[in-house]
Amino acid sequence: MTVTKIQIVRWLEASAQVMAANQAHLTQLDSEIGDADHGINMNRGFGSVLNQLPALTDKDIGTIMKQTGMALISSVGGASGPLYGTFFMRMGAVVDAKEELSSQDLHDMFQSGTAGIVQRGRARIGDKTMVDAWNPAVEALKRAIDDGQDTTSALRLAVAAAQKGMQDTIPLQAKKGRASYLGARSIGHQDPGATSSYLLLKALLDTVEQG
Repeated sequence: MTVTKIQIVRWLEASAQVMAANQAHLTQLDSEIGDADHGINMNRGFGSVLNQLPALTDKDIGTIMKQTGMALISSVGGASGPLYGTFFMRMGAVVDAKEELSSQDLHDMFQSGTAGIVQRGRARIGDKTMVDAWNPAVEALKRAIDDGQDTTSALRLAVAAAQKGMQDTIPLQAKKGRASYLGARSIGHQDPGATSSYLLLKALLDTVEQG
């Protein structure tokens, strides 16, 4: 099974809807350990992505990903814009000129995007960032592919790993970003970036499951 270009476009449309629906939740999480603007920024950023999608439907998946990254960089404030922008632009480079994606393509795409976040933000697992959601998701996706799972099943396992990684940020002390300024007071709060990362991956799974 492959993920088609139409499904990628629908994923981005769904992501815009998900960020709008979760704006208040993400903002609340960010108000506890950050600037209280993550939900607002993500909603604005994916609103910008949504607005440009009609002009991209005839482009290849790599171009769509790169343009998504550029839209996020230009419209999202704070650290999230450069991080998510780099994420999508790195993904686009890996799937350049492709019209559909295999399970391996998905893995390579997300692996490269995550590496971009790590390089840009200099965060590691356990630092209480979006890396804590993406890294286990990529690893779960790789294991599922190696085990011969189909694309949908592999994505389900990746989403479950991202969800656990997101929840596992709660007891962590933040080591990056504004949350790190709080020191031990950042413990006990779920990281908003890991949460938006989980929501993005879940939106892809939902799109693929819809066919």
